Amino acid sequence: MANSKQKKILILGVTGSGKGRVAFDLAQELDGEIISIDSMKVYRRLDIGTAKPPREARQRVNYHVIDVVEPSESFNVAAFLEAASAAIRQIENRKKTVIAVGGTSLYIKSLLCGLFEEAGSDEQVRARLHARAEAEGPAELHRELTRIDPAAAERINPNDTRRIVRALEVYQTTGRPISSLQKQWQTPQSQDDWTIIGLRREKTDASSRINRRVKKMIDAGLVDEVKALLQEEEPLSQQARCAIGYAEIIEHLEGSIGLDEATELIKRNTRRLAKGQRTWFKTFRDVHWIDVEPDEPSEKTFEQARKLLADLSA
Repeated sequence: MANSKQKKILILGVTGSGKGRVAFDLAQELDGEIISIDSMKVYRRLDIGTAKPPREARQRVNYHVIDVVEPSESFNVAAFLEAASAAIRQIENRKKTVIAVGGTSLYIKSLLCGLFEEAGSDEQVRARLHARAEAEGPAELHRELTRIDPAAAERINPNDTRRIVRALEVYQTTGRPISSLQKQWQTPQSQDDWTIIGLRREKTDASSRINRRVKKMIDAGLVDEVKALLQEEEPLSQQARCAIGYAEIIEHLEGSIGLDEATELIKRNTRRLAKGQRTWFKTFRDVHWIDVEPDEPSEKTFEQARKLLADLSA
């Protein structure tokens, strides 16, 4: 696999697909460093609910774009692209292999294709929408978004006020759904710098893995993690509060729902996220898909990825 360093490697897949373990094993095999493509792993102390790589893994492999901002701060695709681009330069200067891994589709697109032209923005429209969200609740705005832009609504969590408002703002200022503007992205020649590997599981298997992972998060202390975050001096940013796993536990801690209901909501919303990811990934070109069997050992998946890279570099 000596020639595999000629290209950067990107591993994508829906949440809970096992892509993180494959990235870690490849990094060890190829003397590589990992760039996380995850919109929530960027936050410090959001650990359990974002399934960050364990401390032992991060001591053995250098990870980038994890724990880069405080939970009270905002973070967006432009900030991600800046951080990821800087990490790529650092890794390549060290003559290491770049291995990017994640499932945040918007961030992946920006890494491969750059940022699409910024759609319409209007501060007054945005303020009005935020006021409505506060008065009516984000779910009502999400229902409105479903009517005008079902593709965007499917990808956006009903609790994610910031993204719902942004999508409605674009529609109200341009008359066009944000999903149609995002489809204007075309893959440039720069994607040739990447070898893209996708992990693909049957939907029932992926859903079962998600359900088991959520239970593990609860057992690992997710409720206490959220309690500690809420007790910090600086309040959580809207983006952090809306993260799947955190939004539902916050509802539980505020007394709106019981823990069992919160747990089931996390499972449901995570499965919904996976569905949206699958839809996005269908638009990605030149992905070398690996079909992962239920209960397949991670070692076997790694060997398939390893063989794929060897074949491509032969």
